[in-house]
Amino acid sequence: MARLVLPRLGYPMSIQRPSPTAASLRRRLDDRTATVGIIGLGYVGLPLALAFARQEFRVLGFDVDPAKVESLSAGRSYIEHIPSDELAQLVSAGRIAATGDADRLGEPDALLLCVPTPLTPQREPDMSFVEATAGEVAERLRPGQLVVLESTTYPGTTEELLRPLLERGGLTCGEDFFLAYSPEREDPANPSFSTSSIPKVVGGADPISAELAEALYHGVVQRTVRVSSARTAEATKLMENIFRAVNIALVNELKMVYDRMGIDIWEVLDAAETKPFGFMRFDPGPGWGGHCIPVDPFYLSWKAREYGASTRFIELAGEVNIAMPQYVVRKLQAALNDRGKPVKGARVLLLGLAYKKDVADPRESPAFEIMDLLLDLGAEVSYHDSHVPQAPPMRSWPDLPPMRSVELTEEALRDADAVVVVTDHVAVDYELVLRCAPLVVDTRGIYRHSGGQAVPA
Repeated sequence: MARLVLPRLGYPMSIQRPSPTAASLRRRLDDRTATVGIIGLGYVGLPLALAFARQEFRVLGFDVDPAKVESLSAGRSYIEHIPSDELAQLVSAGRIAATGDADRLGEPDALLLCVPTPLTPQREPDMSFVEATAGEVAERLRPGQLVVLESTTYPGTTEELLRPLLERGGLTCGEDFFLAYSPEREDPANPSFSTSSIPKVVGGADPISAELAEALYHGVVQRTVRVSSARTAEATKLMENIFRAVNIALVNELKMVYDRMGIDIWEVLDAAETKPFGFMRFDPGPGWGGHCIPVDPFYLSWKAREYGASTRFIELAGEVNIAMPQYVVRKLQAALNDRGKPVKGARVLLLGLAYKKDVADPRESPAFEIMDLLLDLGAEVSYHDSHVPQAPPMRSWPDLPPMRSVELTEEALRDADAVVVVTDHVAVDYELVLRCAPLVVDTRGIYRHSGGQAVPA
């Protein structure tokens, strides 16, 4: 049995001699004649499709949303930070195509699963999208295909859930088809890092699958980081996001403590950041958002219970971050009360619906929870966000009324009883807001030294 040493990670990995099926697939991956199928064309899948198409792979995208398939087929981007002109060129050149036809799942040589992995109302993993997709793939799986799960999930998903579903048609993993996990690491609109420049962690259900998955991504990313198993790759993604979740909770808790002490958390952070070692800055806010940070820690908590382990640190971080929108609303209530105004009937304008600055992604944004709480208290709520012109239906807040972004004018600001800065988009005229709004509740440290009508939250 041959042995392959991975010097970057410093440990040997044994691999069996590849079968003719694996060798054939490896050749197609190396010479880029392989077709790459991407299932789920959202914030992860579409950038991934572009990355492969730029490197001369043929990409076939799958999505259950006909609007996305139609838009992509016409070369129109539906994600703000992805330009339509390049997409149109790749579609015109035949590098990218899109379909909603599951019967075409047998065409690609590699299938990358980029489907949602949300939480149930009980904060347990909702694997229905992964299971449904795996079922569709299993019905059409052919020898020589590589399947890679990219969706964030708990350790063991690839081997314990996905593998049995794919093998039920009679094909054997590692011999007839190949299976790996490679977590997405997208950061939408990040000017410094893109899909191709972010190192790609890869772990296989078996050594041959790992080698093939590494070969696949090697053609489109600057660096691949191969780990010993799919479980290790799954745990790596959770480690990254739990690290962020815990530190966000820490700084949010300190914000609340320092506020009671009359200490400016932003000034503290600026001073602490001058230390050249041993400190990494995280900024407080109105709560966590996005698809990853509010969801992924609970995946590990759920899986840990199977092993009789508790994750008290993770659970505590979740409690702190989940409670932040309530803290913002309480600060707003107190500020209105100081001005002799009840929340009921108050006109409140939220600045920002997206979960972070300068993106159009509203998934799990704390703005929706703040909006929901204020509506329950009888406030009249509107919002401004040039990146999100219309509030989409949200799974976690199904009863919110339809709403569109209002124009940020002097009249709109003066008409509001309070303005809440939820997302600190660069395009907002914050001087105009401060000049015209009677009360500003600031969750992002925009108005640190203004005093007067600006209240930190």
